[in-house]
Amino acid sequence: MSQKLMPDTQAPALTLPLVGGGAWSLADQIPQNFTMIVVYRGYHCPVCKMYLTKLNGLTDMAREAGVGVVAVSMDTEERAKMSKDEWGLTNLDVAYGMTEGDVANWGLYLSTAIKDAENTKFAEPGLFWVRPDGRLYLIDISNMPWSRPDVEFLLSKVKFATENAYPARGGTSV
Repeated sequence: MSQKLMPDTQAPALTLPLVGGGAWSLADQIPQNFTMIVVYRGYHCPVCKMYLTKLNGLTDMAREAGVGVVAVSMDTEERAKMSKDEWGLTNLDVAYGMTEGDVANWGLYLSTAIKDAENTKFAEPGLFWVRPDGRLYLIDISNMPWSRPDVEFLLSKVKFATENAYPARGGTSV
């Protein structure tokens, strides 16, 4: 069962292997402002391809804003490598192998395949900003492939958020 994440609380742990070798761990990230975790559905998803291709072109903007970026999925190493290579994600770290437990911990929606090209199970999109101290700042979770925030717009707001000490919003739940 997934949980509802709350802003300004500690982000769940996440450590995954990276395409090309090594591992990515949230605990090891030391961004100037935020770590941005972009959860994509997998190699089968044409919307993910468009979204990550655009994000790949915004990595300089992210770096200048003090934001570290990783794209993650439940894909296997082989499928994640195909995403990175075929989609031209030369500027992005691409991690793979999220588990159903990771999906639940991050409050993501889990879907089952409706087409042969899809993984048997996969996470629906999510985007998170995590502060350098590990607290969640921005949480955007979708249950549909085409509902995703405009990353360029989000990155343009980092300076405002940090210079104005803008708090994480929505910390109270009903």
